[in-house]
Amino acid sequence: MAHRAMQAQRLVALFVVGCLLFSFPLLSLFNTGGTVLGIPVLYAYLFAVWIGLIALMILVVERKS
Repeated sequence: MAHRAMQAQRLVALFVVGCLLFSFPLLSLFNTGGTVLGIPVLYAYLFAVWIGLIALMILVVERKS
């Protein structure tokens, strides 16, 4: 039962981190005219954070204690 509680705490922490990463002040830092590999910086940031959060959630959920 302790493993499930720890897993739930980690998922809540990931949710909070995701909310912070997608908040306006941080998004405004990446809203520039530049590009990364031809993709606007803001879009590249959004996609990278989104993929990163999904990967971290998979690690938390699939982790064996």
